[in-house]
Amino acid sequence: MTSDLAGELLALAANLATRVGDTTLAGRRLGLRNVETKSTQTDMVTEYDRATEREIVATLRRLRPDDAIVGEEDGSHDGTSGVTWFVDPIDGTTNFLYDLPMWTVSIGAHDANGALCGVVYAPALRETFTAVRGGGAFLNGHRIGCSDVADPTRALVGTGFNYSPANRVIQANRFPRFIDKIRDVRRLGSASLDLCFVACGRYDAYFEEHLYSWDFAAGSLIASEAGARVDLLATEGPTAVAVLAANPVLFAQIHSILLP
Repeated sequence: MTSDLAGELLALAANLATRVGDTTLAGRRLGLRNVETKSTQTDMVTEYDRATEREIVATLRRLRPDDAIVGEEDGSHDGTSGVTWFVDPIDGTTNFLYDLPMWTVSIGAHDANGALCGVVYAPALRETFTAVRGGGAFLNGHRIGCSDVADPTRALVGTGFNYSPANRVIQANRFPRFIDKIRDVRRLGSASLDLCFVACGRYDAYFEEHLYSWDFAAGSLIASEAGARVDLLATEGPTAVAVLAANPVLFAQIHSILLP
């Protein structure tokens, strides 16, 4: 029953992410009219963030009225079914603002046992990452797996920076302690896409702090189902966490380098 439900929810999430993602991409190409800030001057939100979340939430409420929803842009609702949806309508809003292709629509569904299914759709890249619990991970329908790099000096590591200037300084100060111990660092600006890049072997590892449930609910399942180890390392309040993902052989070594 759980497997059937996961497949049903995955199909719903994938269709929804594709539909709203393509609409949002088309709208972006026409230009932006309403760009605001949230927590800091670098924490952006556009009219498409809000409109996309409204469309996702409205569809879920219509088709799955008893499910709970946790959305980044105020689209949260309680539920009684035991299923909770985590929605990031545009993960990588700054990239979206600057018309860079590294942004996604991320939708994940959880039950009492954790992540049940997840979809991360990157409209500008035409790439859809999907997974259901226990069923493997896929990119555009083809099974994917994480890298097998075992030597940290050969590891390409993804990361991200928080919107808080003070947190960014702390994060940046880590670089001198590890940059000589790995191959290189990349910073795309979309946590869900970063996790999916671990899943398909484009990254060997990924580490970021101050993330929220909608940032990693779908991507962490996809990375795990691709064979990566994904850990939530620390909490900051009820939802903000640090996430480390890497192939199982590399994980402990990267952990000791990044967080000695």
